[in-house]
Formats: sequence, structure tokens, C-alpha cells
Amino acid sequence: MGHNNLIINLTGLSFSFSADNLVLDNLSFHLHRGDRIGLVGPNGSGKTTLFHIILGLLKPYSGTVELFGRQAKKEKDFREARKRIGLLFQDPDDQLFSPTVLEDVAFGPLNLGKSPEEAKDIALETLDRLDLSGFEDRITYKLSGGEKRLVSLATVLAMDPEVLLLDEPTNGLDEETEEKITYILRKLELSYIFISHNFDFLSKTTDRIYAMSKGKISSDEAMAPHSHIHIHKSGKTPHKHKS
Repeated sequence: MGHNNLIINLTGLSFSFSADNLVLDNLSFHLHRGDRIGLVGPNGSGKTTLFHIILGLLKPYSGTVELFGRQAKKEKDFREARKRIGLLFQDPDDQLFSPTVLEDVAFGPLNLGKSPEEAKDIALETLDRLDLSGFEDRITYKLSGGEKRLVSLATVLAMDPEVLLLDEPTNGLDEETEEKITYILRKLELSYIFISHNFDFLSKTTDRIYAMSKGKISSDEAMAPHSHIHIHKSGKTPHKHKS
């Protein structure tokens, strides 16, 4: 892998919210173009914090963040990177702030310099991709939890990012909606990191799953996800694995 394939390069990151508890402990991690990575770990293991540090929403007290081959230190470095890296927050209410769905989904493209007309077209097209046609005039705060999550994903995809960071994207979704999102994400030609407790979802959407605990990502514990139906001599026998 050439250096120009390195999208996210984190070296020696440490971070804590309080003096006696390191959330990230000298963590190093990198994402290359084309990588599709799942991140699992107990609550409080620092997964969400890691995403927020990558995008400059939190500042590590030591270590470096390199994005697209350049060190990101100042807000303006991160602001540039945020145009290319889409973050889905764990709580959709952190993502949605416009009165209507259309305004929320068009906000990103407008911010990237698209005309109002272009932004509206992109928003409608993105909603359509997520089977949300007809949602454009819905009042955002009246949506159900699952609908909010889908609209949040639409706001991220509308910005046409090169990299996706999705934090628990299947939380609160019914099975049908989860399958739909799984299908959409699998088709994306993007590099991404998904945080999820949903091993089945990760096994369908990622190539490698890393475990995070005690403020570190254990690359030696990389698990290769695989479908839960294998071909055996007796044909296809579904069986479960302990995740």
C-alpha cells in the first residue's frame, strides 16, 4: 500500500475526560483506501471518542492525526477533512437540526458549495436511494427513531464522502430496515469504519473486524467476518458462531 493510499493515520493517541481514566491509551490505527473495517468493543471502550478525535471534535492530549496524508492540528485542517469524511453520530438527534427532512439532507451539499437547486436534487436523489421518497416535507423531530437514523444516513451520503465513519448505524432499526441499509452500504465504493454491536451486520458489510478495549485497538485480534452459511459436504447447512 502506497502512502497516498493512507486516508487516516493515527499515531500514539491518548485521551481522557478525567485524570484517572484514560479513554484512549497510546492508540495507533490506520485506514487505507478501500478498507472496510468493523470496530467492536464494550461500551466506554473509546470507540465513539475515536471517531470524534478523527474529525477534530475532540482533541487528544498526545499523539497525531493524519488525514489524507497531512497532519491535522488546527480546526481548518479538520474542516477540510470533514468535507471528505462523513460521520454518522450514534444519536440521530445530534445530526438532524433542520425543520424538515429535505432541509436537513440538502444542508451538506449546500455547505459544499452546491446551488440550492443542485442541493435539492442531490437531497431528493439520496432520499430515493434510501427508500425515503416522499419524506422530504416530513417534520424531522416527529420521525420515529428508525426513520431518524435513515435520514441521518441520508444527510451523510448526500455529501458524497470518500470515507464513512458510522457509529452504531443499525441501532433501533427493525430487521427489514437493517437489511436495506446493509444492502445500500455493501454497494458503496467507499472506505469506511463501522462501530457496531451487531456482529451479523458487520459480517455482511466489513472485511475486517477489530476489537477495542482498554483504550487500544488490538490488531492482533482482527477477526475476518464471514457469512454464517458455509458450504459443507452435505450442502448448505446454516449454523451459528459465537461472536
